[in-house]
Amino acid sequence: MSTKNKVIITCAVTGAIHTPSMSPHLPVSASEIAEAAIGAAEAGAAVVHLHARDPKDGRPDQTPEGFRPFLQVIKQRSDCVVNITTGGAPTMSIQERVAPAATWKPELASLNMGSMNFGLFPMLKRFGNDLKHEWEQKYLSDKGILFHNTFADIEHILTTLGANGTRFEFECYDTAHLYNLKHFVDEGLVKGPLFIQTVFGLMGGIGAHPDDMMHMKRTADRLFGDSYRWSVLGAGRNQLNAAAMSASMGGHVRVGLEDSLWAGPGKLATSNAQQVKAVRQIIEGLGLEVATPDEAREILHLKGASEVGF
Repeated sequence: MSTKNKVIITCAVTGAIHTPSMSPHLPVSASEIAEAAIGAAEAGAAVVHLHARDPKDGRPDQTPEGFRPFLQVIKQRSDCVVNITTGGAPTMSIQERVAPAATWKPELASLNMGSMNFGLFPMLKRFGNDLKHEWEQKYLSDKGILFHNTFADIEHILTTLGANGTRFEFECYDTAHLYNLKHFVDEGLVKGPLFIQTVFGLMGGIGAHPDDMMHMKRTADRLFGDSYRWSVLGAGRNQLNAAAMSASMGGHVRVGLEDSLWAGPGKLATSNAQQVKAVRQIIEGLGLEVATPDEAREILHLKGASEVGF
């Protein structure tokens, strides 16, 4: 099949950044996460990026058992590519973070390419008086969060998951992360085509100005040539602007309630599918086509849904 001019939409349906008190539309239970992923896929997302949550209070849950119920439902009802996080939450150990993907052997897993400050506390200015759970206040107010991704951590994830044929969504929050990835390419632990998800607008990482995006793209071009596939994630209000810039430059896009709760200024998105439909409209307005799951598998050289462990 021809994949020229095909744009992969990834939808990150719940994540570990936003907390349940911020939006009634954030999926929390396994059934909500499954329905959100399936709805996003039906709207045009070829890839769904998944976290689990405790159904009682919505806190991040990185146990393999937390993923089991919605993984099975999604596979039964959709042919989308499942991408399991190894980020979990920045407060978790590397052993906790890698366990779900090691257990379920997905086609894709996310991999953050360096340690970084992780600033969630600015969200307290908007939501601080409306938080329902004690853990949310503690989690969001912590100015000392360091997202720990050392070279040893990254190598552990690469070797553990690579043995199962899982490939990676390399999340790069700054140019140093691109150079870290180049190190692993040079060491032979990573082979192309690389799926590089450049992340813009999260406090602690690079900003979301178009110049920042161009700098990351130029650096990736210089380091990896034609051996990578570029995708863009814009946090918060930057989501659709960043996606439009990526698509117009031949890149892929990521949306979802993990990355932004919004459907416009002051307007909460009512679903992940709503955001997928909005970015699909941009893509098709540029004269491009949305990639199907099988086209995404071809573009990213994935092993196929029959080879996963769920």
